[in-house]
Amino acid sequence: MADTITELETLMPKDLDAGLIFSGTSSGKKIKGFESPCSFTPSINSDYLYHESSRDVIVWFMNSADPFYLFGPAGSGKTSLIKQLAAKLNYPVFSVTGHSRLEFPDMVGHLTVQNGNMIFQHGPLALAMKYGGVFLLDEIDLLDPATAAGLNGMLDGEPLCIPENGSEIITPHPLFRFAATANTNGGSDETGLYQGTLRQNLAFMDRFWLCEINYPTAEAEENLLAFKAKNLPEELRKKMVEFANEVRKLFMGESTDFNDTIEVTFSTRTLIRWADLTVRFQPLANQGVQPITYALDRALGYRATRETRSFLNELAQRIFPVTDT
Repeated sequence: MADTITELETLMPKDLDAGLIFSGTSSGKKIKGFESPCSFTPSINSDYLYHESSRDVIVWFMNSADPFYLFGPAGSGKTSLIKQLAAKLNYPVFSVTGHSRLEFPDMVGHLTVQNGNMIFQHGPLALAMKYGGVFLLDEIDLLDPATAAGLNGMLDGEPLCIPENGSEIITPHPLFRFAATANTNGGSDETGLYQGTLRQNLAFMDRFWLCEINYPTAEAEENLLAFKAKNLPEELRKKMVEFANEVRKLFMGESTDFNDTIEVTFSTRTLIRWADLTVRFQPLANQGVQPITYALDRALGYRATRETRSFLNELAQRIFPVTDT
């Protein structure tokens, strides 16, 4: 922990060119970041597919008057969007996953024994506030509303007081950012897809800047597959994207062709995995096995119930004739 603190203490804020950082073209518009990354800074994924919602997150990073709440369906890339934009600015990211038993001290820190002495170890929220960085609370709508309400003062920009550490006062660092992700907008789940989510306190939600994220456009994912799975025919790649979007509609209960809903969905990451496995399993075609459905099970199907897996395979067999692979 001592090495961690030493590393965080050496972080140096820096004015960066927003256009250069996010588009490669200088804009003259400045955005605050850090001079260099640290061990808490996410790695940049050169294959990451940025969403239109990136605009909102970038503007928020430039002047975060409010904490940020990003919500959308499972697999739409909420957490990775925050992390990838933070990585471009060399921001450290301190992550916590919300759940019904998460308590305020879990985020702030706790007393521990070190070399026979009782010391206080700062938690992710305290570290982000003290040294600068993003405190990322994933699945915030799983948090008990009473626990969430305990964050209100800090969300308003007030200093953090830690009684367990001699009433230590932490004034928020200028580059402290509070971001949250969720499947719902804090008003509970009306679809029945996200079990365990809770309706959050209205006063708590009023403190956030909200942004909704959806799955990438078909064109964007087709372009990504053209890069990641160039050995597959273009028409097959398009059909894979169409299939993924149909599965997403089934997951969200928005399909116009089927009345049922299913319990799994396609993230872009899963779509890429499916395409990659389809290429790698091509030799199976010589044994009478359809590579695309074989790969589908290993990319997604095995996560579903037996009934859903069977349905997905039947749907795939209709969309992808054996001659396509």
